[in-house]
Amino acid sequence: MRVTQSMLSNNLLRNLTHNSTQMNKYMDQLYSGKKISKPSDDPMIAMKGVSYRSELARIKQFERNTSEVNSWLDNTDAAVDQANHAMQRLRELAVKASNGTNSSDEYQSILEEAKQLKEHLVDIANTNVNGKYIFNGTNSNTPPIDENGSITFSGGDVLIEVSSGITVKANTNGSTVFGENGELFDTVDNFINRLESGENIEESLNELDASIGSVLDARAEIGARMNRLELVENRLADQKIVTTKTLSDNEDVDFAEAITNLITQESLHRAALSAGSRIIQPSLVDFLR
Repeated sequence: MRVTQSMLSNNLLRNLTHNSTQMNKYMDQLYSGKKISKPSDDPMIAMKGVSYRSELARIKQFERNTSEVNSWLDNTDAAVDQANHAMQRLRELAVKASNGTNSSDEYQSILEEAKQLKEHLVDIANTNVNGKYIFNGTNSNTPPIDENGSITFSGGDVLIEVSSGITVKANTNGSTVFGENGELFDTVDNFINRLESGENIEESLNELDASIGSVLDARAEIGARMNRLELVENRLADQKIVTTKTLSDNEDVDFAEAITNLITQESLHRAALSAGSRIIQPSLVDFLR
């Protein structure tokens, strides 16, 4: 086969163009820090990148969900703790009032404090966080104790998904803390009535102890859910680290490798230019100079 000057020139131009394209590719990698600049560069990398980003977005949503659950649990735990302190104080007052050595003024002082503690417990039952009554189940837009003192603890669990297929109960039903029909408030009312009458005050001790037990049981259950949620958060954090690393391995360029490839391609480009200048034969114009 006869090799013409035109063939040599075309081959040289084609090779130089290829070398320039490769250099541009490696320079783009160094500028962007990514292996590809568009999906057509490597469809497999692009497809995996979409999958890993979707996984990261899902994990971040679960993290937002766990934050929401934490808000519910933290506020509920704080409210139940306040209820426990109020009930413990009421028991102290019951012990003090039942010893029979108090003056009428002391009885009146105990009575007034007991009434104030009851109002405090009502406020706790109507705890509102971000516009939601946390002790009223799924009916969180309505206070469980209305202005007339009517008590209605709605049922229903506020369930929030914190991981794939895993939901956590965010709320605590008021009935588990204050009783199905507000028996805790009945106990406090009985204590106040006995203080007013001055009779059978010691009977309130067992009733108060039972209500305190219910409050402590509710707080223990909240603590168990908080511990479980912490485990879920730790697992999400591990998944986020692994997925981020996998995404980086898939898309991010190895700078040392990219620089080496660029230097190599530049050397090849110079070698091609040098060889081309020797291969292409002189033209008539060169002889006319």
